[in-house]
Amino acid sequence: MNAAYFGRTMCISDKRAGRLVIGLLAVFALLAVLGLPGRAFAHAALIKTDPVDGAVLAQGPGQFSLTFSEPVSPLVLTLVRPDGTSVALTSFRLSDQTVTIDNPQKLKSGTHVLSWRVISTDGHPVGGSVLFSIGAPSTPPVAAEPVDWDLRSAIWLGKVFLSIGLFLGVGGAFALAWLAESERCGRRFVIAALLAGLVAAPVSLGLQGLDALGAPLAGLAQPVVWRTAFGTSFGWTVLIGLMALGLALLSLAGPRIGAKPFALAGLAGVGAALAASGHASAAEPQWLTRPMVFLHGVGIAFWAGALAPLGLAVRRQSGEAGPFLRRFSRAILPVVAVLAAAGIVLAVIQVQTPAALVNTGYGRLLLVKLVLLLFLFTLATVNRWTLTAPAEAGATEVQRRLVRSIGAEVLIVLAIFAVAAGWRFTPPPRALAIAAAQPASVHIHTLNAMADLSITPGHAGPVIASMVIMTGDFGPLDAKQVTLVLSKPDSGIEPIKRPATKPGDGSWRVDDLVIPVPGRWTARLDILVSDFEMVKIEALIDIRAD
Repeated sequence: MNAAYFGRTMCISDKRAGRLVIGLLAVFALLAVLGLPGRAFAHAALIKTDPVDGAVLAQGPGQFSLTFSEPVSPLVLTLVRPDGTSVALTSFRLSDQTVTIDNPQKLKSGTHVLSWRVISTDGHPVGGSVLFSIGAPSTPPVAAEPVDWDLRSAIWLGKVFLSIGLFLGVGGAFALAWLAESERCGRRFVIAALLAGLVAAPVSLGLQGLDALGAPLAGLAQPVVWRTAFGTSFGWTVLIGLMALGLALLSLAGPRIGAKPFALAGLAGVGAALAASGHASAAEPQWLTRPMVFLHGVGIAFWAGALAPLGLAVRRQSGEAGPFLRRFSRAILPVVAVLAAAGIVLAVIQVQTPAALVNTGYGRLLLVKLVLLLFLFTLATVNRWTLTAPAEAGATEVQRRLVRSIGAEVLIVLAIFAVAAGWRFTPPPRALAIAAAQPASVHIHTLNAMADLSITPGHAGPVIASMVIMTGDFGPLDAKQVTLVLSKPDSGIEPIKRPATKPGDGSWRVDDLVIPVPGRWTARLDILVSDFEMVKIEALIDIRAD
């Protein structure tokens, strides 16, 4: 009677655990594919300001505007006066990619600094400053603190330990449940990695809030820091990551019958956590990038998580070492294939051009990671095709070599974690390319005529200029001819004159145009209204270096 009752209870518990795990897997998969944080191009870049950086105005503007390469959420907006005092700007409006900020007071003569800090939808904060002067320039006030290297170091360490928890901890729990016959070999190591991740996850979230607000480490306990952190997409990464870490611990500490399903759900949680935020997951097209990040994360956890338990099992020459090694060697080939394919897709989307591997910080970190991966794949290949079979057969010396090789793999994996954590501070080349492709534009308004001038891309080199010509009261202006004249006397560049053509959409266009140097250019439009009337309007336009 008791035995039958116990058996029925075990079956019911097993079914409930299975249903729970299936539900968790469905939730994780939905989070990975759809992505809770929403749309984004990742790592916003400032592409336009009003007033423009360095402008000298006759009087203070009633409002400021900042236009970014993607939608952002303002965190801290500050106006620093010429005397060094500052005022918080709390009244603003969001419209697509533009933040319009109300100026609450009349500005005095001298140089002012508009300091801004916003957060991208990928969860990464971005900050900067715009200088402008009223009347005449003065000595610029100090607008921002230098880089807080203590905070950056703490963020980097938090990312490394969170990776250890997710990949070595959750991946290790999966290996013990699915590949090893018992949980003895490497169990303490896996638990230690999981505990490291459980500590690093909430700490990393708090550090995210500090970085978002530009606050020092001393402000970690402030409620506003944590509210800000939870408002970023990284908050979802931490939440899902904590769930994955908890499921992995449950697979080790709970009933044996629930070990496999809980470990599987934890492994899926690793992929979903990584897909919830970050450069790669926020890139377009997200129907491709988020699943690729999910598969990449799951593949890393499977491979890296199995290394330490497997090495310890072989080292101790336990009875489970042979079956463990055999199962791992059979499964690793398709896992590595998926891992490599997902990594290649993400790298192509993020880097875009081979030159970006050398010319950008993100690319150089990727090169270091690729070198480490080359060593890792070389060791793995030797282990799989040279050492595995003799080690399974019980060759003691080969087993020792295999243990040393697996230990080297673990060290390389840790080095890869350290390199990947540096991506937190570097925008990907794809995001830089989006910002560089944005046009430089200016609105020219006079009593006789007005125009919207746009130069695409807005940096030095070959560009296309487009103009929409109107009367001074916003009415249509049927001009006979329009000529664009660009000049930069301070660089010794004489006027560049190019006649515009009319493509048929109501605008005017100049195609054969090269802007030789960046900086502030004078743009003049010579508008032939009739055979006897020529209207000339001009304004300054800023051309970026890249």
